[in-house]
Amino acid sequence: MTYKRIGDYGLIGGMHGSALVSSDGSIDWCCMPRFDSPALFSRILDSNKGGFYKLAPAKISSSTRRYLPNTNVLETSFSTSTGTGVLIDFMPVHRHLVMSREPLEVTDSQRVVRILHCTKGRLDFEMDCYPKFDYGTIVPHASLSSPTTGMAHGGSEAVSVYCSSQLTVVNDGFRSRGVIFEGEKIYSTVSNQVSFSRRSEPLTPTELDEELADTTAFWENWAAQCTFQGEHREAVLRSALTLKALTYAPSGALVAAPTTSLPEVIGGERNWDYRYTWIRDATFAIYALSIIGYTGEARAFKNWLEWSTSGRARDLQVMYGLGGERRLTETEIPELEGYMNSKPVRIGNGAYDQFQLDIYGEIMDSAHIFRKFGGAVDADYWEYLRRVVNFVIDHWREPDEGIWETRGGRQHFVFSKVMCWVAMDRAIKAATDLKLPGDVENWKKVRDEICNDVMSKGYSQERQAFVQSYGSDNLDAANLMLPLVGFIPATDPMMRSTIKATQKELTNKQGFVYRYTKFDDGLNGSEGSFIICTFWLADNLIHLGQIDEARVLLNSLLNCANDLGLLSEEYDSATGNMLGNFPQAFSHLALINTAVQLQQATHGTVPTPGS
Repeated sequence: MTYKRIGDYGLIGGMHGSALVSSDGSIDWCCMPRFDSPALFSRILDSNKGGFYKLAPAKISSSTRRYLPNTNVLETSFSTSTGTGVLIDFMPVHRHLVMSREPLEVTDSQRVVRILHCTKGRLDFEMDCYPKFDYGTIVPHASLSSPTTGMAHGGSEAVSVYCSSQLTVVNDGFRSRGVIFEGEKIYSTVSNQVSFSRRSEPLTPTELDEELADTTAFWENWAAQCTFQGEHREAVLRSALTLKALTYAPSGALVAAPTTSLPEVIGGERNWDYRYTWIRDATFAIYALSIIGYTGEARAFKNWLEWSTSGRARDLQVMYGLGGERRLTETEIPELEGYMNSKPVRIGNGAYDQFQLDIYGEIMDSAHIFRKFGGAVDADYWEYLRRVVNFVIDHWREPDEGIWETRGGRQHFVFSKVMCWVAMDRAIKAATDLKLPGDVENWKKVRDEICNDVMSKGYSQERQAFVQSYGSDNLDAANLMLPLVGFIPATDPMMRSTIKATQKELTNKQGFVYRYTKFDDGLNGSEGSFIICTFWLADNLIHLGQIDEARVLLNSLLNCANDLGLLSEEYDSATGNMLGNFPQAFSHLALINTAVQLQQATHGTVPTPGS
């Protein structure tokens, strides 16, 4: 098998685990019961050793696909020489979550549901299910308990497999072949086993149809809460649905992406595990969701944040596991060849114990967003936030690893200093607006000290731009965030010249932005243009009043999405291929922000950042 393009996949998920489905009906990546569980289908990372799960007509002539409107239920339409059919793929949002909005217990079974419906003529179908546990490294023992039900067991993991057509065991997996005629359906599921003492009983076709109806209704009801009605509404809503699908319901955490080790350049080594919650990413996402009506997500994340980061401010991490786990040790899986031979395949993320000063600003900004959209700041929450502020006061002068998690040593990154300014600024506003206790005069003094430090050491007169770090000549796209957090207006001559320099030096012919160039970040290999950085450039153009240019850039970014409206982390303009983990929360939250700002600017108003 040859590897499919990253953009060939669609995401399904039930806010616990997730799966990627290709346009030919093959699930080549699936983690259950959690996003960060060891993958049971991982052919996307090794075309030979990784397992897969395919249900589709034989000898497909053509296919198209879409999400059912306002849902995360995937529909793929097939044509063959003998008929047509539709494949429905989803991971159920369980009925008690649909009815009560209460999170599902972690111990409950998760499953993928697949329904192939012949809509015309006849379809010869093929069902192949080959679980390979622990990222393809464990080949299971497969057995049948009935003609339509089987179990695959390997190591500590097991899944039950169901198909409404008769199953056979072939090469440690399951296979079914047959014919369906117009109006007939094939049902198939894979469910993780939650108990060694008993096997999960498969649901009947009628029960699976009910799950489809419940799950569809849940997504439709959630989508109906979107308040954005402007241009690009479809893309905004798809991004919101994607962010919601990347949310872990039991805790309110948001994964950066549902995959690991999809490379930032084909054949390269920049392959990371993104199935964790970055404080930075989640804060940005909560803002994006809040401005289009989804304030409940901000409340859930605030609760997760308090729980996960409880303790000393000095012990805060840049990222956590979905339940607040702190130790995310990075290891490699040498048995896998990696996507298109891009080694190594990594699980865990070694950046979890880095020192990144910007997260303190993001924590304070998340609190600002929370209260801005109606959340209450009680005494315990404020005491926690004051500890964060005190840590910033004591440590803002120190070097750190920075937003991009470089592995070449700590520096005085400009963006990190600015986010320390944000921490002080948001604390001052909260204390003043809500009459909360705090040494506001000292906080103002520290905020001014940070500002003066950045303006004197972070701006290069020779380069006429804010640079990456103190004493550096390098530019960094992260500095496009300075106007967006309210540190300096985009129209200020110093920022205007920074934007101009960024466009000249960090963009390609298509106008897409690279994070940085000519900088030894301690990592090997190159990377593609960063989608979120390009959205930041569009945001700056909006603030400069260059609305037409911003609209052109936004439309170019929308054209980078696949046919389902999904975006990866990076983009290769030369080949038109997506790069990096997919789909990427960073990219989708940025799309929402830019579309909203563009709509506001079109009607003559752009909100003041940080207000």
